[in-house]
Amino acid sequence: MSRENDSFFHSVEGSVTSAVVIKAFDDFAARYAPRYDETQMPCVVILDNASIHHSKAVKQRTNDWMQQGVFLHFLPPYSPELNLIEILWRKIKYEWLPIDAYKNYQTMKKTVLGILNDFGKKYMITFA
Repeated sequence: MSRENDSFFHSVEGSVTSAVVIKAFDDFAARYAPRYDETQMPCVVILDNASIHHSKAVKQRTNDWMQQGVFLHFLPPYSPELNLIEILWRKIKYEWLPIDAYKNYQTMKKTVLGILNDFGKKYMITFA
């Protein structure tokens, strides 16, 4: 997610493991690589310090992603206020999620995925 409301979301049901993180970054890097080839402008992905982001398996793949123009940068520890995704989740939870989304799991999932799909079009965040 960028300050310009451009985004790439990878949804998962179940535990988020290093393999899941690697799959998400592989998908994102493959999507971003053509833009990088054209512009030579790297994409810097800001990550929190979740242990899965620092796993050996993830570290082994960072050079592959860098070759596709995707660079990882970690936030300082204990700084959720710097994490844009925290702002997005707060907007979803307290502003955009209708009360009827809480009827059941399927409704919640469908509504949240719909919001994520429409982020940058119908749903926008203005960053000062």
